[in-house]
Amino acid sequence: MDISPRVLRYFVAVAEELHFGRAATRLYITQPSLSHQIRKLEETLGTALFVRSSRRVQLTAAGRTLIREAPIALAALDQAVELTRLAGAGVATTIRLGYTPVTSFDTLTKLMNALHEDHPGFTVDAREHFSAEIPELLCAGDLDIGLALSPQPISGVAGEPLRKEPVSALLSTRHHLAAEPTVPVKALRDQTLLLFPRRLAPAYYDAIVAACHEAGFSPDICAFEEPPVNAMLARVAGGRDIGLAPASFAENAARPGTGIVHRDLVDPPIQAELSVLWPANDPAPAIASVLTTARRCAERNGWLRDPIAR
Repeated sequence: MDISPRVLRYFVAVAEELHFGRAATRLYITQPSLSHQIRKLEETLGTALFVRSSRRVQLTAAGRTLIREAPIALAALDQAVELTRLAGAGVATTIRLGYTPVTSFDTLTKLMNALHEDHPGFTVDAREHFSAEIPELLCAGDLDIGLALSPQPISGVAGEPLRKEPVSALLSTRHHLAAEPTVPVKALRDQTLLLFPRRLAPAYYDAIVAACHEAGFSPDICAFEEPPVNAMLARVAGGRDIGLAPASFAENAARPGTGIVHRDLVDPPIQAELSVLWPANDPAPAIASVLTTARRCAERNGWLRDPIAR
């Protein structure tokens, strides 16, 4: 049903004067034209809005309903127009941010704080996804910004490194390797490594497997089909298996009282690279503003310094 907001505003102004005794808003429209617009509105709705006689004009039951509901619809339209204007100017909008689970403890928190500080008008809708899913969601228009581990290149998605850090081992405090200051990759031989399926972060997965091959063995990997964070930590704390994760996640996961410790992997070290992704063809000022904040956050926290040299 095609109803002009302008005609609705005409109706509201006339109806408020009739029904509530309020002074009519100046409409800048002649009486014949106004009557014509109101009759067109009645025809569109398929019902009379006024009862007309030689003495007076009154609202019908349908007219009283419309005078109650129309201001709500017009206010919502005005708000939508204003929010659209602000979003187009990059002042206020909702940013749908997809993040891989291992960013949740440190990187995401710092980025969210920086966005709140730089752009208090933004609402950030943060959603957890595996790295391989994020580029596809950006292409489909379901996300505006993504944080993904070593993402595969995909047409229509732009990206750049946001954080580089070593991969660490997560171990139970009862594990025999927990007594060591670092864990050589060769020490992972005959250990069960907790990861997620390769298809969910192929480049990250392959870097771990390649390091094991360099150390002379093929790793025994237990892959979690569902988001692995809580399941992995529970299994690490309760048994002999070893979790592998970027250092920032490992440091926060191995808090006192968890029964978990983290150790740097060495000989060879393995690097995890987190990238920020966005739709390549979206010129939205809000996305550009988020990227500026992300870069500033990376610089402030030293996220792109050589992780192996630290």
